[in-house]
Amino acid sequence: MITLKSQREIDMMKKAGELLADTHKQIAKMIKPGITTWEIEEFVDKFLRDHGATPEQKGYQGYQYATCASINDEICHGFPRKTPLKEGDIVTIDMVVNLNGALADSAWSYPVGKVSAETQKLLDVTKKSLYKGIEQVKPGNRIGDIGHAIQEYVEAQDFSVVRNFIGHGIGPTIHEKPEVPHYGLPHKGARLKEGMVITIEPMVNIGGFETKMDNNGWTARTMDGSLSAQYEHTVAVTKDGVVIITDQGEDKA
Repeated sequence: MITLKSQREIDMMKKAGELLADTHKQIAKMIKPGITTWEIEEFVDKFLRDHGATPEQKGYQGYQYATCASINDEICHGFPRKTPLKEGDIVTIDMVVNLNGALADSAWSYPVGKVSAETQKLLDVTKKSLYKGIEQVKPGNRIGDIGHAIQEYVEAQDFSVVRNFIGHGIGPTIHEKPEVPHYGLPHKGARLKEGMVITIEPMVNIGGFETKMDNNGWTARTMDGSLSAQYEHTVAVTKDGVVIITDQGEDKA
């Protein structure tokens, strides 16, 4: 069942989203060759708790960490680790913040030091595809309009969109209806209505879209070993269009 949120609930989620955005801004300052994703994990756990929030992922279906930290060919759900990041890597930090019972979810991919032109293109295309999807969020449009806009743009850039991991409704639990694929046909799927809150989180690969799972049962990788990037916002459908719950105020071009 798709639940519609009240304005009060959306306002509470916006507060959680502001804290999550602030967390990502702090992480952006930390990313450099030599840092470990375990250091980022420890920072996020403390930063959220110092601001009266909790990391909602920690303990979710047995997951042990406040963050997912996915490096290079890891698509999503990478475990934080004590291996230093290297010049030219990319790392995606994904987290869900619970502030006074309200949730917000956002992932962001970061270049480590100087990256190749192809890697930078992957980051740029993936971020732009997120906003291509968000442009479709308005009452009366359908879920398929979001996925189609993302897929059409990404594939025109000769990259691929991951099929096995998708966006979702959120609040008061992490994963709710509707499912939000980042591919598909326009004018298909659930109709967007005022009060819906969803995540849009395209995962884009330089190579094919096929995936494989690590033995830990959580971490997904590209089948062909190519790099993968992800950008995610939590968004609310309003009568006037869309509100980005986790907005960082960054350039959307």
